[in-house]
Amino acid sequence: MLKIIIVEDEWIIRKGLISTIDWLEMGCSIVGEASDGQEGLELIEEYLPDVVITDIRMPVMDGIEMIRKGKKIHDFESILLTSYEEFEYAKQAIKLQVFDYLLKPVDEENLKSALTRLRQKIEEKGQIQDIKQLAKEQERLYNPVILLEQAKGTQPQVEKVLEMIAQEYTGHLSIELIADEMGISSSYLSRKFKQVTGHTFGEILNGYRIQKATELLLSHEYKIYEVAEKVGFSEYKSFCTVFKKWVGLSPKEFMNQKYKST
Repeated sequence: MLKIIIVEDEWIIRKGLISTIDWLEMGCSIVGEASDGQEGLELIEEYLPDVVITDIRMPVMDGIEMIRKGKKIHDFESILLTSYEEFEYAKQAIKLQVFDYLLKPVDEENLKSALTRLRQKIEEKGQIQDIKQLAKEQERLYNPVILLEQAKGTQPQVEKVLEMIAQEYTGHLSIELIADEMGISSSYLSRKFKQVTGHTFGEILNGYRIQKATELLLSHEYKIYEVAEKVGFSEYKSFCTVFKKWVGLSPKEFMNQKYKST
């Protein structure tokens, strides 16, 4: 449910906005209303809204100044209400990344359209934040370089495996091949590896490969199949399956989300 604050000095327009549409049906809740920018700023600080719908010209503090000060307190989206006479003035709000302008008297369908698009943007922003948080958590848990620092002095054989993952993740790696090079059984090495790291060899290897893949995808220098090859996947389909398992999005969806966030 999106939290909405409406700031408009004309009582009849403000009340009309509140009653003109079914806010609950739009997935919104009016948490506050104000008649000037100063009151609006106090509501922003109190309720931390998702969206502020505001007039531009108001007593005490105008809408532009309220948004500017409000965004120092809390990050929110905004929709400006404006008239033909002040439309040029409204363009100053571009620097504040105002989401949309609605001409007064406000048309119900235009307001619904703006809210629908705004809701989609906020949901995408939330998903992007989730992805970033997930990436940070995965790096902490599955980055072999970090794990190597944590594992130093505990088990030389496990340290060697972590070094090989960090250095040779782009090649054909398996616990069996590494164990064979060491002259020990793969079951013994697998068991020791999980005891020290808390994860299987495959989890660490795939986790690191996907971390590297996201970096390459964000560089926009390579096609998806090229990224798959560069991080050690011989099959494109397998790469996409593993990527979605770790990130929650396909490589293409991930790039689209990141593109929208820039």
